[in-house]
Amino acid sequence: MPTPTRSSSSATKPVLLGLAVVIAAGLLGFVSYRATAPDSPASGTPVTATTGGPDADLYRELAALARRDADDKLAQGRTDAPVVLIEYADFQCGYCGKFARDTEPELIKRYVEDGTLRIEWRNFPIFGEASEAAARASWAAGQQDRFWAFHRAAYAEGAKEKGFGKARLRALARQAGVKDLDRFARDTESTRAAEAVGADREQAYGIGASSTPSFLVNGRPLAGAQPTAVFVQAIESAAAEAANVGSAGEPAK
Repeated sequence: MPTPTRSSSSATKPVLLGLAVVIAAGLLGFVSYRATAPDSPASGTPVTATTGGPDADLYRELAALARRDADDKLAQGRTDAPVVLIEYADFQCGYCGKFARDTEPELIKRYVEDGTLRIEWRNFPIFGEASEAAARASWAAGQQDRFWAFHRAAYAEGAKEKGFGKARLRALARQAGVKDLDRFARDTESTRAAEAVGADREQAYGIGASSTPSFLVNGRPLAGAQPTAVFVQAIESAAAEAANVGSAGEPAK
């Protein structure tokens, strides 16, 4: 597997306390470790970051990374959904594909469609030039409102084995229903695409993510393509917490 490389650009750092970044990196590593431990969710007991406690301020900082922008082409779900899941992923990542095929459709059906959950995608290309090209292409497809269709095509079983060269990316765009393929090609190679992908990647590194997929559920880290039950538990816990905060007379976040 190629060694992830970090972009040299650091112009778009997330606005987080330096200490919070260190803690976030530790949390992501801890959650990743717990996910593969003998008493992990594979045994039927979902594991996620705990609520409240000394890390509450950190979770609020990380939750603030949710854009909740109605014009965000790489997101789906209500902007006022009580729970936001941010996914940092690479189109060459096999586990990202597993999540996209096996878990995400269920989360969309159960939680996005009823207004509980919003999913915000962040391009986190860490496996070289092909990953970078696929990330820019996904952004370009999004400019014609076809990001999620491109996402499904790129993560289909066996898709990544066909590579992400220019001709292949154009074929994926066509499969996704992108109408103006010439514009798609221009947008893929544009400075705007490179800047958008770079900003997402720097945000991922800024919170301590070093592998894909990595997630934040209302600011709480969750690492890896965990079983669906883990995401269900995290989303429902976050929704319950948001409802409790709202019932106390404060804005639910």
